[in-house]
Formats: sequence, C-alpha cells, structure tokens
Amino acid sequence: MEKEFRLRPWKKEDLSSLVKYADNRSIAQNMTDMFPHPYSEADGLAFIEFAAQSAPAHIFAIEVDGEAAGGIGIHPQHDIHRKNAELGYWLGEPFWGMGIISRSIQQAVDFAFRNYDEIDRIFARPFGSNTASQKVLEKNGFALEARFEKTLIKNGELQDELIYALRRENFY
Repeated sequence: MEKEFRLRPWKKEDLSSLVKYADNRSIAQNMTDMFPHPYSEADGLAFIEFAAQSAPAHIFAIEVDGEAAGGIGIHPQHDIHRKNAELGYWLGEPFWGMGIISRSIQQAVDFAFRNYDEIDRIFARPFGSNTASQKVLEKNGFALEARFEKTLIKNGELQDELIYALRRENFY
C-alpha cells in the first residue's frame, strides 16, 4: 500500500520527529558513522542547521502524516567530480515497505537533473549487506557500477561498498 508523503526543506520544528525516527539501530547500521546511534537532540539540531544552510535546498525532509519521518539529499560534487552528485536517504522504520523511498528517489533525481545543469550522473553507495537499498535503486533505474570488497568498516565489521549510478540520458 502506497503512503502519501512530500519532500520539503528541514525546519527546526522537525527536531522531535527527526530524533524519534532517526534514533534506530536498524537505520544507523546502514548509514555512515556521521549518522550516530543513539541519535540525540543535539545531533538532530546540528543536522537541521547543516541542512538549512544549503542554497538552493538539496537536503530534504520526507514528511509523512505531518512529521519529518526521514530524509533524502542530493549532494553535488566539486572539482573534477563536478558532473556528479551523491544521493543519500533514510526513512523511519514504521514507513518501510510503503513505496515512500522509491518515490522519494524519483522526485530527488528529477529535482537534481532539473536544477543542476552540470550534473550528468547521480550515484549512491549502499553497503553490500543493504539489499533493500540495492533493490530500490535498481527499481529506479540505477545500475551497479562497482563493488569494492571489504572496504568499509561499520560497527567493527568489514562491509562491501557498492556504487550504483543513474545518468541523465537514462532518466528522461
């Protein structure tokens, strides 16, 4: 069953719902160490302040039922990587399996290609153990470009790093 949602900029009033959904080991285990567990109000406030600085906004709250229940961002790269942007996302566990992340990815990719003329490639780097993320990327037209075996360390365990990408010419 698909659930309604919308992408919008983060705001300070999102702090309690951000902490409520982000403070989850099942989410943190698939994120970089910059996404802490436990997830405190101080962590949430620092993140909201960071996200609000981007102009134009490119780090969005995923709002479900009036709450910030997750986040998705397009991160343009610089220098020799300036034709690329990294996609990152997470969603509160009560909303898994409702099609929200898949449709959020579609909206974020569309936003990136419409607003950043120079970007030709959007990539995401899920852990090798995160099959749900791999499937949602593939569903959205991302192709596996590379697998780096045991290059990431998370919670004391070596993880594979996968690189999925979608090129502008394959989106439209």
